[in-house]
Amino acid sequence: MSRALLSIFPALALAACGGDPAPTENTGASATGPAATNTAVAVESVQAANAQEMSPDAEAILASLGSAYAGADLTNGARQFRRCQSCHTLNAGGRHTVGPNLHGLIGGAAASADRFAYSSQLSEAGLVWDLETLDAWIANPRALVPGNRMSFVGLRDAEDRRDVIAYIAVETAGE
Repeated sequence: MSRALLSIFPALALAACGGDPAPTENTGASATGPAATNTAVAVESVQAANAQEMSPDAEAILASLGSAYAGADLTNGARQFRRCQSCHTLNAGGRHTVGPNLHGLIGGAAASADRFAYSSQLSEAGLVWDLETLDAWIANPRALVPGNRMSFVGLRDAEDRRDVIAYIAVETAGE
């Protein structure tokens, strides 16, 4: 693992615990550039997730999802969503990338985002993204809808799936 990547881990750990990253020792690596930018973005993302975890709005959203989501960890959800964000966006009116924008996903019909070309298998599946269907999709998209184009292999851990669904619900609420 490169030194640039290794320098990110302490900052993320501190941010996840609510601490401020301490200045790094000069190891000859530059404190600027892509690695430093990625560290700052990752730290801000984790800190934002921690702030939302404590907000009354986030608690109300999680309560509305049901008791299974009451203990959801939004920090872990943000961490797990990083796998998704290479192909998906969450913001209202956000653009589609490799995959569709996920704003308004929960409770909506599958394959319904405007101006996105879905596979015929997903379009014809007749799914509604309720919490159980979304959980099954995130667990293994190929098993739920064989032949779909999503290349993601799935999240096997049930708590990680719960957390990422909760994170998506909180991030897309009220916009």
